[in-house]
Formats: sequence, structure tokens, C-alpha cells
Amino acid sequence: MRAVVFEDWKTFPVLKDVHKPTPGPGEVLLKVAGAGACHSDVAIFQDFDADFNPAGLSTGFILGHENAGWVDELGPGVHGFEKGDAYLVYGPIGCGRCKACSRGQDTYCENAATNPYAAVGLGRDSGMAEYVSVPARNLVPLGDADPAIAAPLADAGLTPYHAIKLATPKLAGADKYALVIGLGGLGLLGVQILKAITGATVIATDMKEDAMAEAEQLGAITVAGGDDQVAKIREITGGTGVDAAFDFVGVSGTIQAAMQSMAIGGRMTVLGIAGQPYEWTFYTTPYEVELTNSYWGTIEDLHEVAELFRVGKIEPKVTKYPMDKALEAYQDLVDGKVSGRAVVTPNE
Repeated sequence: MRAVVFEDWKTFPVLKDVHKPTPGPGEVLLKVAGAGACHSDVAIFQDFDADFNPAGLSTGFILGHENAGWVDELGPGVHGFEKGDAYLVYGPIGCGRCKACSRGQDTYCENAATNPYAAVGLGRDSGMAEYVSVPARNLVPLGDADPAIAAPLADAGLTPYHAIKLATPKLAGADKYALVIGLGGLGLLGVQILKAITGATVIATDMKEDAMAEAEQLGAITVAGGDDQVAKIREITGGTGVDAAFDFVGVSGTIQAAMQSMAIGGRMTVLGIAGQPYEWTFYTTPYEVELTNSYWGTIEDLHEVAELFRVGKIEPKVTKYPMDKALEAYQDLVDGKVSGRAVVTPNE
């Protein structure tokens, strides 16, 4: 089968023929409907090396951690799945034994340092291929929903949903405001999720006019980036600031803008993995503001995200690429040409 393989550090991935996987005990083989191309993948082959390797990866695996497809074959000991049914894949794979894994939060596995890989697509062969084998436990049913469109929900939907869900106490009640910074694949889904599960007024900001136009169509009030960005955000809130903010960029400037926009007692979550620093000081931070981060979410969260998709409350904006143009999808991502999410469709 054809697959996009990350072969070496600081090296663009290659499209090559590899062996079709066989599902092992407790695993299910999916015929891939869609695999999302994410900036995290770009970081792996463009930024990581043997010395800077936060995920503890080795080279030589198939990329793609946002996957959905149809059941093709069951491994030994697996029951309850019908061939042809559509499923979304929960990417993280923990030890399955610790407290975090027991609550479905494999992202925070206590034994991550000794696990053989972090996730499907992070050390383990993934779905940027015609077929992928995954643990049966990690499959979330999609029913009649289109798995090719659903694929980005595995990260671009799950990551904002988990952070927003944790922040919902800050958004309960009347006259609440939420801020979304960065309107790529995750940010646009973040706007939709906020509109779907909270009653907050959503303010969205980006440097791209087309991205802000899309956010407006989804019900957000938009503010362009710039020197007066924070003043405009505070003006919308009547001067009090936002109750929750979600930064999908994570550079120093966006973190600072979010923190300057906060209301007293608000919660600011950094989700972008740019990894840049922010200087906190007592006198420039509104009182009792929480500054935190989060990473992916739980299996339970992904079931809830899939349900929002099935009932039509959220939908990723995707640009499809056939398998022979999979590398073009990654190049477009590197070049900033992708609006929403690039999805490779190996079997379409």
C-alpha cells in the first residue's frame, strides 16, 4: 500500500509503498477514509531532531494522527465491529494501566517515558496510508457521518473541545465572553464548539481577513490583529475583559494579547505549540486569572465531539487531497496555503 513516511530528521516525508498492516490482538484494521495533515506533523519533520525531540520519537513511521475510516478486518479477540462501519480514531496510546489511562486520558499517561510510542502517528504507524491498524479501544463510532470530513476531529476538534469543556465554569451565566486567537483548523472548530456548548459571546482574532470572515459566518465577532487589538476586545466586553481565552498560536505576542484581554478571575488556555515564552508579572495580570495549557483530550471527549458532528452542530472545513498528492498537502501546509484542514483521502 502507499503511505507517507517520516524517514529522517529535518527531512521532508516521502510517499512510498509499504506493507499493508495486519491487525494484532485487540486491534482493528481500518480502510482509511481521511487523514488530516496537522502542523504537529510539520514540526516533527521540520523542527525536531535527535537533540530536540519533546515527544521522544524515533524516525521511520507513517505520519498522520487525525484518522477515520471503515472497518476492514478484526484482530484476534476483537468482537462487536461490523466490516464497513465508519469510525474515528482516538490517537493517543498510553500504557492502559495507570490512573490517567483508566479515565481515558492517554495523553497524560504516567508511563509515557517507557511506552514504545506516544500515539498513532507519533511513533506508531498511522493513517496517512491506505490502511491503518489501531487498538479497538481507540475507535469512536461515526454512524452515517462522513469519515473523510470527520478525520480532523481527532485532534482539531478534540483539542479545543477538551480545553473549552474545562473552562465552561468560567462561561456559565449571562454576559460571558470567550476569546479565540488563531483561526486555522483548530480555531475555527473552537468557535463552533463554543457556540454549540456555551452561551458566551465569541470574539475571534487573526491576521488573515478570509479566516476572520469564516469566523463571522460561524457567529463570532472578529477583531483584527494589530496595536489596538486588546483595546478593541475590551471595548466589546464593556471594558471588563473576556472570561475565557483560547490561544491556538502560542507565540509570545498572542499569549500576551490574551492575558491583557482577560477579565478578573478568567481562564486563559494556551493550545498552540509554538513553545515561546511569556513573562508573567503581578502588576500586569488581572487578579486570579488562570494561565494554563492542555494537550488533546480524553476518549470520552472524542465521543462527545463525534456526537456534535453527527447532529450537525460542528463541521470541519476541509480541503481534500488524493493519495498521490499527499506530499502536496504537507507542502501547502508549510507554505501557509491551507484554510481549515488539509485531509488526504487514500481510498476515495
